Amino acid sequence: MNLTTETAKQWLLAAGRDMQENKGYLSELDQAIGDGDHGHNMARGFAEVEKKIASKTYDDVGGVVKDASMTIISKVGGAAGPLYGTAFLKASGVWKGKAEVSDEEFAEGLKAAIDGIAQRGKSEQGQKTMLDVWIPVLQEAEKGNIEAEQLAQTAKEAMEKTEGIEAKKGRAAYLGERSIGHLDPGAYSSYLLFEALVEAIEAGGEANG
Repeated sequence: MNLTTETAKQWLLAAGRDMQENKGYLSELDQAIGDGDHGHNMARGFAEVEKKIASKTYDDVGGVVKDASMTIISKVGGAAGPLYGTAFLKASGVWKGKAEVSDEEFAEGLKAAIDGIAQRGKSEQGQKTMLDVWIPVLQEAEKGNIEAEQLAQTAKEAMEKTEGIEAKKGRAAYLGERSIGHLDPGAYSSYLLFEALVEAIEAGGEANG
């Protein structure tokens, strides 16, 4: 997978478009088991990311992702801001100084992001959170020879499985068994993030071809 500084920038911009297009649905999912504001928070936060990074020139992948992390932490409300912001911040540390990230380094960045999410959210896999998408994606990435399409497919399948999980974290946990039968909104927005990676990689390939 060819994750360059420019592709990383396009990834975050594509993620913003996807969050905007799906903000109503994400908030619908959140209304069922949470505060009901996940989609609008994510769309607003990524709109601010676009303002921050769109016209800037970066030397390394870490710089792009760090700017995104700081913007999200300061602009996104609810639990999503600290969790996504921490994820990007931890990944940016791994990718600092790298104009292009190798498959192995990409997996290392994902691992750092997941450790940050788990620590910040005091959560683990199987609790109906965004980790239920991020961890399967990491496991796929760690196989090497990364294909963005495969990561997105893994994210989609993992997101769909959250419908059958009982929530153990966040506001959804208060519902207990009644949370079963609903997709987790954080898992869905995470799926959109990895779907956006495909868009960015494909756009980069077209630009280079």
